[in-house]
Amino acid sequence: MTHSFFTHLECSRPCGAPILNPRERHHLCRCGAPLLARYDLDAARIWSRHSLKDRAPNMWRYRELMPVFDGEVPVTLGEGLTPLVHATRLGAKLGLERLYVKDESLNPTNSFKARGQSAAITRARALGVTTVSVPSAGNAGNAMAAYAACAGLAAKVFLPRDVKTPFVRECVLYGADVTLVDGFITDAARAAAEAGASLGWYDVSTLKEPYRIEGKKTMAYELAEQMEWEWPDWIVYPTGGGTGMVGMWKAFDEIERLGWVAPGRRPRMVSVQAEGCAPIVRAFENGAESATPWENPATVADGLRVPRAIGDFLILRAVRESGGTAIAVPDAAMVEGMLELGGLEGISAAPEGGAALAAIRKLVSDGVIRSRDRVVLFNTGGALKYLDALPS
Repeated sequence: MTHSFFTHLECSRPCGAPILNPRERHHLCRCGAPLLARYDLDAARIWSRHSLKDRAPNMWRYRELMPVFDGEVPVTLGEGLTPLVHATRLGAKLGLERLYVKDESLNPTNSFKARGQSAAITRARALGVTTVSVPSAGNAGNAMAAYAACAGLAAKVFLPRDVKTPFVRECVLYGADVTLVDGFITDAARAAAEAGASLGWYDVSTLKEPYRIEGKKTMAYELAEQMEWEWPDWIVYPTGGGTGMVGMWKAFDEIERLGWVAPGRRPRMVSVQAEGCAPIVRAFENGAESATPWENPATVADGLRVPRAIGDFLILRAVRESGGTAIAVPDAAMVEGMLELGGLEGISAAPEGGAALAAIRKLVSDGVIRSRDRVVLFNTGGALKYLDALPS
């Protein structure tokens, strides 16, 4: 019998706002910053990592530190516990002995977005929500539609009009109502907010509700478990909205406070963006604490076409506190990376995964990543929705 240590929500900035009750609906803090789920970590130290060996192979194996209360049932399609592939052939080409690929393409709906939406829809259903909405560049909409269908909730998905056709059709497959919006994901977000404000829709936008981050943080729990409770030297992560980056940084603290991994050196976090949309990279290079919106974003990687991330200051904090960096790569290098991941390792990689490989190549070339470093490349989604990006 598992026990929930979930206690409250608090602001991600020290703004002085009171803690909030997670049994009620909340989105952003009154100061406009994202809210974070918190747990009684002192009490949770009775939870042993050895208990995991007999648990189901999905992300809810960590439910003691997930946003569910005792007696609540998660909305799950089997997400999580994705493979950590030792990429020996690709590593040999790059001169890396210990290169690993965390292959998120094997999640339901073919991307890491399944993790966040499983957690968000679980909480939404527990709160009595009947309709959920989301603006998306593609994969988040697909995942939300699938989990809403599983939970019996109505789903409203807002996508940029120029989104790739497979993303639209997959939302329809799961019974979602799709609205196409002129512009970018930021325009889709405005349209979703305007449409749902008077109707009581529950918005599951990136970091505008507190729970998608909780699903994404399980990637760090899995890494710790799969790497025998030691952190890698580097995590190279394609960054659009950045929920996964923020979630893993949050999880490092939780895991260390549980006593599962010794405190000390954490992985150096690398935020990877597209040259045609790199607000985090620009802010990092300028020493800024937050990012200004990127004008006219353009990239083959739909998940990276995010002009402004609401959690930009949290992403930048994770990169800087870890001693990591931020790198922008061209679209051509992303496509080359997709082909290398496929041709050398048999991994179906989206352009975002290809971008992470291009960043690793540059860091190796510059002497930043060394041959014996343990490097984890996050492939956040599969190639099947992006086949038109590949040469014929």
